[in-house]
Amino acid sequence: MDNSKLFVIAIGGTGMRCLESFVHLCAIGMFDGREINVLTLDTDYSNGNKSRVEGLIELYNKVKSDGANEGGANTDTFFSAKIKLYKFFTDYSNQNRRNFNLLSAPLSAGIANGDEIEKDDKDLSDLFFDPKVQEFNLEHGYRAQTHLGSLLMYHGIVEAMKGVVDNKDQALPHQKSLAEFIRALVTEPNARVFVFGSVFGGTGASSIPIIPKALKDASSLDSALTLDLDNVKFGSTLLTQYFSFNPPDKKEKDAEKIIASSDNFAINSQAALQFYQSDPTVKKYYKRFYHIGWPESMRMSHATSGKTLTGGAEQTNNCHVVELLCACAAYDFFTLNADALNNEKVEYVYRSVEEKSNAFIFTGKTFVANDSDLLANKLGVFLSFAHIVLSLNGAATKQGELGTKAFIKFLAQQNTHDYDGLTDEQTKDIDKYLKMFAYDINAKREFVPGWIYQIHSSIGSGQFVFKSSAFEEDPKRLENIDPGNIFMDEKHRWKHGVFGSNYNTLAKIISDDPTCKPKEEVQHVNTVKEKFLAHIYKGIAKAQNYDTK
Repeated sequence: MDNSKLFVIAIGGTGMRCLESFVHLCAIGMFDGREINVLTLDTDYSNGNKSRVEGLIELYNKVKSDGANEGGANTDTFFSAKIKLYKFFTDYSNQNRRNFNLLSAPLSAGIANGDEIEKDDKDLSDLFFDPKVQEFNLEHGYRAQTHLGSLLMYHGIVEAMKGVVDNKDQALPHQKSLAEFIRALVTEPNARVFVFGSVFGGTGASSIPIIPKALKDASSLDSALTLDLDNVKFGSTLLTQYFSFNPPDKKEKDAEKIIASSDNFAINSQAALQFYQSDPTVKKYYKRFYHIGWPESMRMSHATSGKTLTGGAEQTNNCHVVELLCACAAYDFFTLNADALNNEKVEYVYRSVEEKSNAFIFTGKTFVANDSDLLANKLGVFLSFAHIVLSLNGAATKQGELGTKAFIKFLAQQNTHDYDGLTDEQTKDIDKYLKMFAYDINAKREFVPGWIYQIHSSIGSGQFVFKSSAFEEDPKRLENIDPGNIFMDEKHRWKHGVFGSNYNTLAKIISDDPTCKPKEEVQHVNTVKEKFLAHIYKGIAKAQNYDTK
């Protein structure tokens, strides 16, 4: 097992949604035995996408934990990676920090030639930044003003570290969290860092170029830390426009001073890519860029009824298949042989998608070329588990004591009693995660799509890995869904006898097949809950004729 720690930085709203896909890859078992340090980085501390993925990671860790035991890195099971979350934002919530003018207010009052210094500072600012750029509220991001964003994000990271070094007791939680992430990075030899962010907006495009230098300069403020960038391998996505939203009207433009418009995303992307191509920091420290885009004719709309959302708690956009492609780019980067990252200049890579009748065909190989069966089968195991808990055992489709708890009772009827002691709280955490992954049915009997259903929906009339019937949405039909019949390829469909069912077949495998029993020494599972998840994982994998090794 490779014991080296991995580092992920998610920047801005799009970066958060890419991170969401990455976390689900961890849940299905794509990062066996790894500890992953995740930093969420934004200007918008209340951003809905940021809150959603941070909540997802916290729930992920609740599923792994058992009382005081927070759970570790496992292998050959669900939730096999250990994720450590660090949350940071550049705080512009105070009245004296809400725009560039306030942040750059001169400190020359009361000194000789103070007025002249103030005028020179203002002239210099006006040379680089339009007056409107200096006045807009920074709380919701940099609004595609990447020249300003790069300056302020660098400043925000260094300023936060300085606050911790100067007075740790007075430092704010998000400043301490950033410092802890930097310390973890410094202490990991030959670390790999993958950055999620878009190049068509503001925060991500601003931050990708300055991240290496900002982390290095921030670490240098602590005399006990030295970040040698020559020993750190950086990779990132170059994600171009894949959605649009309502254009701002004149009233909004006047009120907001500067506001992003999706009409300019294509130009923003071109400008960012040209800059990255020539920027010396990017060329020196990034080893691989994954260029990912989406056809204009198929772009998803984030339109809302009312004003254009610049950020905040209301910004909770649906997930898209390109975000899963970004997450799989991180998987590729983290699993590359070390020799593949010894290039002196950044390498740009991309992968095409099969197209048929103006529709995209996504298979496992689309996402992970070298391990196509690995992704498709692990994703299939988890989706089948979700259908078992949410539909066949009613966590989503019915009311009462259902879901994982009911599944455990069913297993007990088949003489598997090892997991009878799992508490209601423990089983409900699993139910909740599966709802976020797949779906829920609300009190009005309305279908609420989770992550994988949103991914499936985003490709329109195309195909996504499994049979279309695997993505049933009708609550009544879901109650009778066959979790063993989701694959296009017949060899991965569960086999059962004339008088049996797929559900009974799985229960028999779990009860009788010794190869599915959890192995503490091999899978590193210690608690009852870890053993339960490992047992179900191996049982479903066996049923779908998938050799997890």
